[in-house]
Amino acid sequence: MTDRAIIAPRIETERLILRTFRREDFDAFCAMLADPDVGRFVGGVMTDRTAAWEKFTRAPGFWALLGYGMWIVEEKASGRMAGNLGFGDFQRAMEPPLPDVPEGAWVFDRWAHGKGYASEALAAALDWADANLDYPKYSCIISPDNAPSLALAGKFGFVETRRSQFKDEEIVVLERPVVR
Repeated sequence: MTDRAIIAPRIETERLILRTFRREDFDAFCAMLADPDVGRFVGGVMTDRTAAWEKFTRAPGFWALLGYGMWIVEEKASGRMAGNLGFGDFQRAMEPPLPDVPEGAWVFDRWAHGKGYASEALAAALDWADANLDYPKYSCIISPDNAPSLALAGKFGFVETRRSQFKDEEIVVLERPVVR
């Protein structure tokens, strides 16, 4: 096995920077997940700082273990954290399990909704993954009530493969083939 990247590669788009997590991002991360309009689709509103810290530190750890992971999405103009996005192996306890491929995930702060940031960031992340990872496809799970995320996934070629249950909630399982 070869050594893997320790931190996320920096990717710049027209309006965004996808970069590694930094300690100073934590308060904005906590506030984002504590917002009911945001947190309800990412495992529930998270007001517990300990649980938020575990989620926060897990995300960049994927890079060292897997060679892929999550990025902080920063708005170039302001330097403000717009959200986070990337790929993980979340070891979700569900039957049948997700395929053994990177699972796409994204969450954006309420102030960043409707600006096209999620689309711009996901395009950049998928371009990076298609060029750098050796998998036949990617997966993601989305609540059937999360119409914006389902539309975003569909825009980038994710298609529903089945419905399942995760944490006693119905979820849509989607997959996207790698584009080379």
